[in-house]
Amino acid sequence: MRKQFGTALLLSSLAISGTASAQQFDDDVSDFGVWGAATATGNFGFVNPDNPILGKVKWWAEGQGRFADDASKFSQAIVRPGIGYQLNEKMSIWVGYAWTPTTTPYVKNTYDEHRAWQQFIYADTYSWGKFQSRSRLEERFVPDHIGSASNPGDGNPNNASWVGFRYRHLLKASIPLSFAPGFSYIVQDEAFVSLNDTDWVPRQGFDQNRFFTGVGYAFTKNITGEIGYMNQYIIRRGANYMGHNLVVNLLANF
Repeated sequence: MRKQFGTALLLSSLAISGTASAQQFDDDVSDFGVWGAATATGNFGFVNPDNPILGKVKWWAEGQGRFADDASKFSQAIVRPGIGYQLNEKMSIWVGYAWTPTTTPYVKNTYDEHRAWQQFIYADTYSWGKFQSRSRLEERFVPDHIGSASNPGDGNPNNASWVGFRYRHLLKASIPLSFAPGFSYIVQDEAFVSLNDTDWVPRQGFDQNRFFTGVGYAFTKNITGEIGYMNQYIIRRGANYMGHNLVVNLLANF
């Protein structure tokens, strides 16, 4: 009963969050996009199978491409490698780097963003399916030559490369569909909070929310595909951004 109540509470919270993020204000910019992502994780046990420590040291490789302006232009890419350590069967910690070139309509001025990131993942399997909680901290900056968002390329060292700190938390549930072997219903929500003010990212406070719902299919025990709808709401200095995105993910765990 407790597990069923917890499941119901989780899904209700995600649904409420997704509904809230979908409430559009009159001055918001509305857009349709297509996102694609491939993420692979594994461990270094193959280097020396007799060393149990290497089996706990993990690697992360991720690439993303995002098309916006009604999916007419390539607007953002993410290359995100990382390394982690499996604390136990349910918990792992990670550190890594991300290169994120970004342009309109996500931001007003085009720039290459660089991030250092750290995260903690809790993942467990229940009678109803799989649950994951991911806490990630990011340190975001742009190269010196970019300048401030209000005047990109001004070369002002006081504004360029000013680090923006952001916390993001993701909750995800994957529920197998008994009537369709191999398929699962996926629902997740991720909230973003900027921890400080900068000249090129949103002000301190709530940054954006992403709500995703769709289906997953296990091609093998190691490879899963997901497809569905993501509602993305970004708080910006001008008009806020409401994105309606078709998302395709490929996940591999070795």
